[in-house]
Amino acid sequence: MHTLKKLAQFVNQYMAAIAIVVTIVAYIVDNSFTSWIANPAVLGGIINVNHLLMIVMCGMGLTLKLSDFKIVFTQPKDIILGEIAQFLIMPLLGFAISWIFKLPPELAVGVILVGCCPGGTSSNVMTFMAGGDVALSVGMTGVSTILAPIMTPLLTTFYVGLYASTSASAAIQVDAVGMFIDIIKIVIVPIALGLIVNHFWGDFAQKITSILPLISCTAICLIIGFVIDANSAKLFVNGAMIILVVVLHNCCGYGLGFLIGKLIKMPPKKRNAIAIEIGMQNSGMASTLAASCFPSLALATVPGAIFSAWHNISGAIVANMMKRGMEKEKNN
Repeated sequence: MHTLKKLAQFVNQYMAAIAIVVTIVAYIVDNSFTSWIANPAVLGGIINVNHLLMIVMCGMGLTLKLSDFKIVFTQPKDIILGEIAQFLIMPLLGFAISWIFKLPPELAVGVILVGCCPGGTSSNVMTFMAGGDVALSVGMTGVSTILAPIMTPLLTTFYVGLYASTSASAAIQVDAVGMFIDIIKIVIVPIALGLIVNHFWGDFAQKITSILPLISCTAICLIIGFVIDANSAKLFVNGAMIILVVVLHNCCGYGLGFLIGKLIKMPPKKRNAIAIEIGMQNSGMASTLAASCFPSLALATVPGAIFSAWHNISGAIVANMMKRGMEKEKNN
Protein backbone atom coordinates (compact mmCIF):
# COMPACT_ATOMS: atom_id res chain seq x y z
CA MET A 1 0.00 0.00 0.00
CA HIS A 2 2.88 2.37 0.78
CA THR A 3 4.29 1.84 -2.71
CA LEU A 4 0.88 2.52 -4.26
CA LYS A 5 0.55 5.74 -2.26
CA LYS A 6 3.96 6.92 -3.47
CA LEU A 7 3.02 6.03 -7.05
CA ALA A 8 -0.31 7.86 -6.65
CA GLN A 9 1.50 10.99 -5.44
CA PHE A 10 3.86 10.81 -8.42
CA VAL A 11 1.00 10.35 -10.92
CA ASN A 12 -0.99 13.19 -9.34
CA GLN A 13 2.02 15.53 -9.50
CA TYR A 14 2.89 14.72 -13.11
CA MET A 15 -0.59 14.08 -14.50
CA ALA A 16 -0.23 16.73 -17.22
CA ALA A 17 3.07 15.28 -18.48
CA ILE A 18 1.69 11.72 -18.40
CA ALA A 19 -1.41 12.80 -20.38
CA ILE A 20 0.82 14.42 -23.03
CA VAL A 21 2.95 11.28 -23.34
CA VAL A 22 -0.18 9.12 -23.67
CA THR A 23 -1.54 11.48 -26.35
CA ILE A 24 1.71 11.33 -28.36
CA VAL A 25 1.99 7.53 -28.09
CA ALA A 26 -1.66 7.05 -29.07
CA TYR A 27 -1.20 9.37 -32.06
CA ILE A 28 2.02 7.81 -33.33
CA VAL A 29 1.54 4.10 -32.54
CA ASP A 30 -1.41 2.57 -34.37
CA ASN A 31 -3.72 0.37 -32.28
CA SER A 32 -1.77 1.12 -29.12
CA PHE A 33 -5.05 1.47 -27.20
CA THR A 34 -7.84 0.40 -29.57
CA SER A 35 -6.40 -3.12 -29.80
CA TRP A 36 -7.46 -3.89 -26.24
CA ILE A 37 -9.82 -1.19 -24.91
CA ALA A 38 -13.43 -2.08 -25.83
CA ASN A 39 -12.15 -5.21 -27.57
CA PRO A 40 -14.58 -8.14 -26.98
CA ALA A 41 -11.61 -10.52 -27.06
CA VAL A 42 -10.05 -8.79 -24.03
CA LEU A 43 -11.96 -9.64 -20.83
CA GLY A 44 -15.18 -9.74 -22.80
CA GLY A 45 -14.84 -6.05 -23.71
CA ILE A 46 -15.35 -5.01 -20.09
CA ILE A 47 -12.59 -2.38 -20.41
CA ASN A 48 -14.37 0.39 -22.29
CA VAL A 49 -14.68 4.17 -22.17
CA ASN A 50 -17.98 4.11 -20.26
CA HIS A 51 -16.61 1.88 -17.53
CA LEU A 52 -13.43 3.93 -17.25
CA LEU A 53 -15.40 7.14 -16.71
CA MET A 54 -17.60 5.37 -14.17
CA ILE A 55 -14.45 4.50 -12.20
CA VAL A 56 -13.39 8.17 -12.24
CA MET A 57 -16.83 9.32 -11.11
CA CYS A 58 -17.01 6.71 -8.33
CA GLY A 59 -13.61 7.97 -7.18
CA MET A 60 -15.01 11.49 -7.07
CA GLY A 61 -17.90 10.24 -4.93
CA LEU A 62 -15.47 8.57 -2.51
CA THR A 63 -13.86 11.95 -1.83
CA LEU A 64 -17.19 13.66 -1.11
CA LYS A 65 -19.18 13.91 2.10
CA LEU A 66 -22.68 15.20 2.64
CA SER A 67 -21.13 18.07 4.59
CA ASP A 68 -19.40 19.20 1.37
CA PHE A 69 -22.81 20.29 0.11
CA LYS A 70 -23.43 22.43 3.18
CA ILE A 71 -22.06 25.40 1.25
CA VAL A 72 -25.13 25.20 -1.02
CA PHE A 73 -27.21 26.32 1.95
CA THR A 74 -24.67 28.55 3.75
CA GLN A 75 -23.50 30.40 0.61
CA PRO A 76 -26.36 29.95 -1.90
CA LYS A 77 -25.62 33.23 -3.68
CA ASP A 78 -22.06 32.17 -4.57
CA ILE A 79 -23.21 28.74 -5.77
CA ILE A 80 -26.06 30.18 -7.86
CA LEU A 81 -23.80 32.81 -9.46
CA GLY A 82 -21.16 30.17 -10.11
CA GLU A 83 -23.58 27.73 -11.73
CA ILE A 84 -25.17 30.42 -13.91
CA ALA A 85 -21.69 31.40 -15.10
CA GLN A 86 -20.70 27.74 -15.57
CA PHE A 87 -23.64 26.83 -17.79
CA LEU A 88 -23.73 30.18 -19.59
CA ILE A 89 -20.09 30.89 -20.45
CA MET A 90 -18.64 27.54 -21.56
CA PRO A 91 -21.54 26.37 -23.78
CA LEU A 92 -21.75 29.80 -25.42
CA LEU A 93 -17.98 29.85 -25.93
CA GLY A 94 -18.09 26.36 -27.45
CA PHE A 95 -20.71 27.47 -29.95
CA ALA A 96 -19.05 30.84 -30.72
CA ILE A 97 -15.57 29.37 -31.28
CA SER A 98 -17.00 26.58 -33.47
CA TRP A 99 -18.90 29.15 -35.54
CA ILE A 100 -15.97 31.58 -35.85
CA PHE A 101 -13.58 28.84 -37.00
CA LYS A 102 -16.25 27.23 -39.21
CA LEU A 103 -15.53 23.81 -37.76
CA PRO A 104 -16.84 20.67 -39.46
CA PRO A 105 -20.09 19.59 -37.76
CA GLU A 106 -18.57 16.55 -36.02
CA LEU A 107 -15.85 18.71 -34.43
CA ALA A 108 -18.32 21.45 -33.53
CA VAL A 109 -20.49 18.90 -31.71
CA GLY A 110 -17.47 17.78 -29.68
CA VAL A 111 -16.47 21.34 -28.74
CA ILE A 112 -20.03 22.31 -27.82
CA LEU A 113 -20.44 19.12 -25.78
CA VAL A 114 -17.29 19.92 -23.78
CA GLY A 115 -18.75 23.34 -23.00
CA CYS A 116 -22.09 21.88 -21.90
CA CYS A 117 -20.57 19.42 -19.42
CA PRO A 118 -20.19 20.17 -15.69
CA GLY A 119 -16.98 21.28 -13.98
CA GLY A 120 -14.01 18.92 -13.97
CA THR A 121 -12.89 17.00 -10.90
CA SER A 122 -9.32 18.30 -11.04
CA SER A 123 -10.61 21.88 -10.62
CA ASN A 124 -10.69 21.33 -6.85
CA VAL A 125 -6.96 20.55 -6.77
CA MET A 126 -6.15 23.54 -8.99
CA THR A 127 -8.27 25.81 -6.77
CA PHE A 128 -6.28 24.66 -3.76
CA MET A 129 -3.03 25.39 -5.63
CA ALA A 130 -4.37 28.86 -6.51
CA GLY A 131 -5.18 29.67 -2.89
CA GLY A 132 -8.85 29.77 -3.83
CA ASP A 133 -11.99 28.83 -1.92
CA VAL A 134 -11.82 25.02 -2.08
CA ALA A 135 -15.21 24.56 -0.38
CA LEU A 136 -16.85 26.71 -3.07
CA SER A 137 -15.03 24.77 -5.80
CA VAL A 138 -16.14 21.39 -4.39
CA GLY A 139 -19.69 22.70 -3.98
CA MET A 140 -19.81 23.99 -7.56
CA THR A 141 -18.41 20.74 -8.98
CA GLY A 142 -20.97 18.73 -7.04
CA VAL A 143 -23.93 20.93 -7.93
CA SER A 144 -23.00 21.24 -11.63
CA THR A 145 -22.64 17.45 -11.81
CA ILE A 146 -26.07 16.97 -10.21
CA LEU A 147 -27.54 19.48 -12.69
CA ALA A 148 -25.77 17.82 -15.65
CA PRO A 149 -28.51 15.25 -16.52
CA ILE A 150 -30.84 18.17 -17.26
CA MET A 151 -28.53 20.99 -18.32
CA THR A 152 -26.10 19.08 -20.56
CA PRO A 153 -28.73 17.52 -22.90
CA LEU A 154 -30.77 20.76 -23.05
CA LEU A 155 -27.79 23.01 -23.79
CA THR A 156 -26.24 20.55 -26.24
CA THR A 157 -29.53 20.26 -28.15
CA PHE A 158 -29.93 24.04 -28.27
CA TYR A 159 -26.38 24.95 -29.34
CA VAL A 160 -25.92 22.06 -31.79
CA GLY A 161 -29.22 23.05 -33.41
CA LEU A 162 -28.16 26.70 -33.47
CA TYR A 163 -24.83 25.76 -35.03
CA ALA A 164 -26.49 23.69 -37.74
CA SER A 165 -28.90 26.51 -38.61
CA THR A 166 -26.29 29.30 -38.64
CA SER A 167 -23.57 27.35 -40.50
CA ALA A 168 -25.87 25.98 -43.21
CA SER A 169 -24.83 22.43 -42.29
CA ALA A 170 -27.16 19.45 -42.25
CA ALA A 171 -29.34 19.03 -39.18
CA ILE A 172 -27.67 17.03 -36.41
CA GLN A 173 -29.91 14.82 -34.34
CA VAL A 174 -29.33 15.04 -30.58
CA ASP A 175 -30.84 12.25 -28.49
CA ALA A 176 -31.46 14.35 -25.36
CA VAL A 177 -33.30 11.55 -23.56
CA GLY A 178 -30.51 9.08 -24.33
CA MET A 179 -27.94 11.59 -23.10
CA PHE A 180 -29.94 12.12 -19.89
CA ILE A 181 -30.00 8.36 -19.25
CA ASP A 182 -26.28 8.01 -20.03
CA ILE A 183 -25.35 10.80 -17.60
CA ILE A 184 -27.45 9.21 -14.85
CA LYS A 185 -25.91 5.81 -15.51
CA ILE A 186 -22.29 6.81 -16.15
CA VAL A 187 -21.94 9.85 -13.85
CA ILE A 188 -24.63 10.20 -11.18
CA VAL A 189 -24.95 6.55 -10.10
CA PRO A 190 -21.18 5.99 -9.63
CA ILE A 191 -20.84 9.27 -7.69
CA ALA A 192 -23.79 8.32 -5.49
CA LEU A 193 -22.24 4.89 -4.90
CA GLY A 194 -18.93 6.47 -3.88
CA LEU A 195 -20.75 8.92 -1.60
CA ILE A 196 -22.65 6.07 0.09
CA VAL A 197 -19.46 4.06 0.63
CA ASN A 198 -17.74 7.12 2.12
CA HIS A 199 -20.71 7.78 4.42
CA PHE A 200 -21.15 4.25 5.79
CA TRP A 201 -17.62 2.87 5.45
CA GLY A 202 -15.53 6.00 5.98
CA ASP A 203 -12.38 4.19 7.16
CA PHE A 204 -12.30 2.03 4.05
CA ALA A 205 -12.97 5.06 1.82
CA GLN A 206 -10.13 6.98 3.49
CA LYS A 207 -7.68 4.17 2.74
CA ILE A 208 -8.81 4.00 -0.89
CA THR A 209 -8.70 7.81 -1.26
CA SER A 210 -4.91 7.81 -0.81
CA ILE A 211 -4.48 5.81 -4.03
CA LEU A 212 -7.41 7.38 -5.94
CA PRO A 213 -5.16 9.73 -7.98
CA LEU A 214 -3.46 6.64 -9.41
CA ILE A 215 -6.77 4.98 -10.32
CA SER A 216 -8.47 8.11 -11.65
CA CYS A 217 -5.47 9.38 -13.63
CA THR A 218 -4.96 5.93 -15.16
CA ALA A 219 -8.62 5.76 -16.23
CA ILE A 220 -8.53 9.30 -17.69
CA CYS A 221 -5.31 8.60 -19.60
CA LEU A 222 -6.81 5.39 -21.02
CA ILE A 223 -9.84 7.36 -22.24
CA ILE A 224 -7.52 9.93 -23.87
CA GLY A 225 -5.39 7.19 -25.41
CA PHE A 226 -8.36 5.32 -26.84
CA VAL A 227 -9.97 8.42 -28.37
CA ILE A 228 -6.72 9.72 -29.91
CA ASP A 229 -5.72 6.27 -31.21
CA ALA A 230 -9.15 5.68 -32.75
CA ASN A 231 -9.00 9.03 -34.59
CA SER A 232 -5.28 9.43 -35.31
CA ALA A 233 -5.74 9.47 -39.10
CA LYS A 234 -8.27 12.30 -39.00
CA LEU A 235 -6.22 14.11 -36.38
CA PHE A 236 -3.35 14.26 -38.87
CA VAL A 237 -5.53 16.57 -40.98
CA ASN A 238 -7.37 18.47 -38.21
CA GLY A 239 -5.00 18.22 -35.22
CA ALA A 240 -3.64 21.78 -35.18
CA MET A 241 -7.11 23.28 -35.53
CA ILE A 242 -8.55 21.13 -32.72
CA ILE A 243 -5.69 22.02 -30.37
CA LEU A 244 -6.07 25.75 -31.08
CA VAL A 245 -9.85 25.63 -30.51
CA VAL A 246 -9.49 23.64 -27.27
CA VAL A 247 -6.84 26.01 -25.90
CA LEU A 248 -8.98 29.06 -26.74
CA HIS A 249 -12.09 27.50 -25.21
CA ASN A 250 -10.30 26.66 -21.97
CA CYS A 251 -8.37 29.94 -21.61
CA CYS A 252 -11.38 32.12 -22.45
CA GLY A 253 -13.30 30.22 -19.75
CA TYR A 254 -10.66 31.10 -17.16
CA GLY A 255 -10.53 34.71 -18.34
CA LEU A 256 -14.27 35.34 -18.40
CA GLY A 257 -14.75 33.58 -15.07
CA PHE A 258 -12.06 35.77 -13.52
CA LEU A 259 -13.57 38.90 -15.10
CA ILE A 260 -17.05 38.11 -13.74
CA GLY A 261 -15.55 37.64 -10.27
CA LYS A 262 -13.88 41.04 -10.59
CA LEU A 263 -17.01 42.79 -11.87
CA ILE A 264 -19.20 41.55 -9.02
CA LYS A 265 -16.39 42.32 -6.55
CA MET A 266 -15.90 38.81 -5.22
CA PRO A 267 -13.11 38.24 -2.69
CA PRO A 268 -9.95 36.92 -4.43
CA LYS A 269 -10.37 33.38 -3.04
CA LYS A 270 -13.88 33.01 -4.39
CA ARG A 271 -13.00 34.75 -7.66
CA ASN A 272 -10.15 32.30 -8.27
CA ALA A 273 -12.35 29.31 -7.42
CA ILE A 274 -15.08 30.35 -9.87
CA ALA A 275 -12.59 31.16 -12.66
CA ILE A 276 -10.93 27.75 -12.40
CA GLU A 277 -14.24 25.93 -12.02
CA ILE A 278 -15.57 27.55 -15.18
CA GLY A 279 -12.43 26.95 -17.24
CA MET A 280 -11.97 23.29 -16.31
CA GLN A 281 -14.63 20.93 -17.68
CA ASN A 282 -15.46 17.27 -17.16
CA SER A 283 -14.00 16.59 -20.59
CA GLY A 284 -13.77 12.84 -20.01
CA MET A 285 -17.54 12.88 -19.71
CA ALA A 286 -17.73 14.87 -22.97
CA SER A 287 -15.71 12.23 -24.86
CA THR A 288 -17.76 9.40 -23.39
CA LEU A 289 -21.08 11.07 -24.24
CA ALA A 290 -19.84 11.89 -27.74
CA ALA A 291 -19.02 8.22 -28.33
CA SER A 292 -22.34 6.95 -26.97
CA CYS A 293 -24.70 9.67 -28.24
CA PHE A 294 -23.04 10.59 -31.57
CA PRO A 295 -21.58 7.27 -32.82
CA SER A 296 -21.63 8.44 -36.45
CA LEU A 297 -19.52 11.53 -35.63
CA ALA A 298 -16.15 9.96 -34.81
CA LEU A 299 -14.25 13.24 -34.37
CA ALA A 300 -16.78 14.49 -31.80
CA THR A 301 -14.88 12.49 -29.16
CA VAL A 302 -11.56 14.22 -29.83
CA PRO A 303 -12.05 17.76 -28.38
CA GLY A 304 -12.85 16.21 -25.00
CA ALA A 305 -9.72 14.05 -25.08
CA ILE A 306 -7.49 16.99 -26.04
CA PHE A 307 -9.19 19.16 -23.41
CA SER A 308 -8.45 16.49 -20.75
CA ALA A 309 -4.75 16.62 -21.52
CA TRP A 310 -4.55 20.40 -21.94
CA HIS A 311 -6.58 21.69 -18.98
CA ASN A 312 -4.31 19.92 -16.49
CA ILE A 313 -1.37 21.88 -17.93
CA SER A 314 -3.21 25.20 -18.16
CA GLY A 315 -4.83 24.70 -14.74
CA ALA A 316 -1.44 24.39 -13.04
CA ILE A 317 -0.14 27.48 -14.86
CA VAL A 318 -3.24 29.57 -14.12
CA ALA A 319 -3.27 28.44 -10.46
CA ASN A 320 0.33 29.59 -10.08
CA MET A 321 -0.46 32.97 -11.67
CA MET A 322 -3.49 33.43 -9.42
CA LYS A 323 -1.49 32.56 -6.31
CA ARG A 324 1.12 35.17 -7.20
CA GLY A 325 -1.60 37.71 -7.97
CA MET A 326 -3.18 37.20 -4.55
CA GLU A 327 0.19 37.71 -2.86
CA LYS A 328 0.70 40.97 -4.77
CA GLU A 329 -2.78 42.18 -3.76
CA LYS A 330 -1.98 41.50 -0.11
CA ASN A 331 1.31 43.41 -0.31
CA ASN A 332 -0.23 46.46 -2.00
